[in-house]
Amino acid sequence: MLLEGKKLLITGVLMDSSIAFHVARLAQEEGAEVVLTSFGRTMKITQTIARRLPTTPPVVELDVTDQEHLDTLADRLGEHVDHLDGVLHSIGFAPQGAFNFLDATFEDVSTAMHASAFSLKSLAVAALPRMSAGGSIVGLTFDAKFAWPVYDWMGVAKAAFESTNRYCARDLGPKGVRCNLVSAGPIRTTAAKSIPGFEAFENTWNQRAPLGWDVNDPVPAAKACAALLSDWFPATTGEIVHVDGGVHVMGQ
Repeated sequence: MLLEGKKLLITGVLMDSSIAFHVARLAQEEGAEVVLTSFGRTMKITQTIARRLPTTPPVVELDVTDQEHLDTLADRLGEHVDHLDGVLHSIGFAPQGAFNFLDATFEDVSTAMHASAFSLKSLAVAALPRMSAGGSIVGLTFDAKFAWPVYDWMGVAKAAFESTNRYCARDLGPKGVRCNLVSAGPIRTTAAKSIPGFEAFENTWNQRAPLGWDVNDPVPAAKACAALLSDWFPATTGEIVHVDGGVHVMGQ
């Protein structure tokens, strides 16, 4: 089995439509032991959704913008697993003001950057005391090479996120830890629904994708995450794997 015996920390499970939920499901089906994270008002939601997985995993509290949560994460994880083989970063947040590029305030932008980009480094450092050599950190992005409609400062945050991945790969590599991203096409998740005008992506992506694209199917992206969390990419780090039906290679 692809992930047999692996112990994985998975963030971002909010609904069973989320990519993170399907990463957790596939991981368990492939033999992994999973721990989820959530915090605040969403904690009960995650605990409820967790019961839809093949095996109900524990849920630890983690707000990646709360330094106390980060500082104590490794110790609190010790109540459930003795080490970690992999971490999924499936976290992103921006205030509504960040989706208007010219009118956004720095407060809006800094919130988006903290939660959506700096958090990759924060999570990596917090998990590192439990990480074993050969471990893997995988994050989810949305191709930041372009100025997308409606995405605005969240797009800028994703560009910072992709750059953060490269620096994490540089500094975690000597510790035996890989850091890679999956750039997924648009999926109709809770996060997507919070972006005003997101249907602009939904309406055109399938037309432009050589392989076609289903905005209701998070499984292809989840499978890529599971593969990167496995031992099948032992010499790959700092990479971005596109799971978007091929849109990223098409001309405008």
